[in-house]
Parts: sequence; structure tokens; C-alpha cells
Amino acid sequence: MFIDYAEVEVIAGNGGDGAVAFRREKYVPKGGPSGGNGGRGGNIIIKAHHNLSTLLDFRYKKIYRGGKGEPGAGSLKDGKNGKDITISVPVGTVIKESKTGKILFDLDDDGKEVVAARGGKGGKGNSNFATPTNQAPRTAEPGRQGESRKIILELKLIADVGLVGFPNAGKSTLISRISAARPKIADYPFTTLEPNLGIVNYKDYKSFTVADIPGIIEGAHLGKGLGHKFLRHIERTRILLFLIDITSENYQKEYNILINELGNYSRELVKKRKIVSLSKADIAGDRDIQKLRKKKLANSDSKLLVFSSATGEGLSELLDYMWEELELLNKVPA
Repeated sequence: MFIDYAEVEVIAGNGGDGAVAFRREKYVPKGGPSGGNGGRGGNIIIKAHHNLSTLLDFRYKKIYRGGKGEPGAGSLKDGKNGKDITISVPVGTVIKESKTGKILFDLDDDGKEVVAARGGKGGKGNSNFATPTNQAPRTAEPGRQGESRKIILELKLIADVGLVGFPNAGKSTLISRISAARPKIADYPFTTLEPNLGIVNYKDYKSFTVADIPGIIEGAHLGKGLGHKFLRHIERTRILLFLIDITSENYQKEYNILINELGNYSRELVKKRKIVSLSKADIAGDRDIQKLRKKKLANSDSKLLVFSSATGEGLSELLDYMWEELELLNKVPA
């Protein structure tokens, strides 16, 4: 099951108390203070791992606690630090403050890790408080409390190409044809209720990733339809592939609606490289496909690519074009 949102509470461990102790050696009747420091409380660490693809585990466990630091002891012995807790999440997970929605961390690389809640500092033992005028202090610090916070984990798929289009535009059929992904496919809107990620094996052992995003409707940026649930997954894609049903009466109008929804959600989305295609060419009827291939919609970066996932017509050209666009992006200095 694909889960891309979770709310959890992270509670770091408290620091251990400092100790009050004095040297009691046989030939040192008036030994000085020897209380050790308390150990640090355990941190809560969140780490991105490439083998994970969902936040499903966080449905069943909502609270994570770090270990408590051990108290100090005599003979200047410091307490052990509390056990750190490491939580693994998929690459592409964004961590937000639950109350404000403020982004705290963005785990966009494999192996990247952050301390989501820091363990409390251990208290100082009385050996730290000796002075010339107070050589036998009976004061020690208590351990500090560890940080605690409620956070939101939000997964954004990382893909080379994101498929964008109205419900039933043929996105799921396309990704099932060009990759090993097997999304649910049916002839009615909103068949895809969650994003699907597929790896496309291209010529000579090359490959790239494609994300099938649930269909957009007017008002999606306001949360209508599946709204924000899927729009965030488009943010990390490098190229947007727009799919428009070839039987549509007005290609430009459909494209404009899609662009408007993306732009209202995030202005950065409309700055991405865009490929525009007409799907379902096998049911085009009397439409002149060769003439359609030469057209270009206003505010698009490409000519119209016409294809059929059912028959395979135009798929090779579509894949070639996607690969060429990705190669061009690779050559652009960061």
C-alpha cells in the first residue's frame, strides 16, 4: 500500500543527572568532590533510504522515544549516553512542523539524515563546581529534558518524468506499456488513486523513471478531486509529460487548464520543461494524425507527440523525445 503522509511524535531522551560524590580513599581522609556527569539523552534521527517507497510503517507506530541518559557516579564516572533512535524513511520525504506546516528538513538524497529531536544534555556532577572557597560542593545539575515535537512526514516522489493529464487520459496505460509498473487500469475517471513509479529501460542499458500521477481536474490546487494529495508529487519531477485525449474538442483549452492548476499550486511547476502529447491515437477516427504531429500548442516547449499505448504507434518517438530532453537537462550546469 502506498502511503505518502503521516503524523508522528518524536521524543528525545532526557539527560542523566550529575552525581554528588566525594573521594573516599584510605589515605585521603578529606577527599575532594568526585561526582561524574550525567549522560546525554538519546537523539531521534531520521534517515533517507533508497529501499523504501512508502510511509506505511508510520500508520502503526506514532510515537518514537530516545533512551534516557544514565546518571553520573562517583570516582568521576560519567553516565552513558541514552540510545539514539534512527527512523528510516523513503528518499524524497519532507519533514514539517505539525502545528505550523513549516518545512524543517528535506531528505532528498539517499543516506541523508537529520536530528529531528535532540536529546537532553547530561547534568554536571559536583566535581565541576569546586572552587577555592568551596572545595566540597554538594551541588550537581539535573539532566536536561530532551526535545519533543509532533511532525508531519510527507513523501514526494522523485522521478525524471511526471505524467500530467485529466482523469482517463491514458497515463496508467502508458506507464504500464513502457515500464514494469502495473497500475489499475479501467475506462472510468480516477482509476489511479495513488501515484505509481515505473522504471523505463531505454536503449543500450539506459533507464529513467516515470511517475504516473492521479488525474487533475479544475480546482485541484484548491484540494478538489484528489487535490494536494498528488500535486506535491509533481514538484520533484524533472520533466512534465502532458497527456491529452486525442478525441478532445479543444487541445489548447485542456492544456491551459492543466497549466493553470499547476501554476496556482506552485509557480515553479510551470517553469519545468514540458512535453505535450496526444494519447489514444488508435481511436482518432478521421483526424489527420500527420497534421497533428506538426502542431504546437501555445506556451508549450514541444511539438505535439501523437501515440497509442494500445497499438504502440508513436511510442518509440515519445521515448526518444523524453530521453533527449533529459540528456539536455543533464548538460545544463547546476
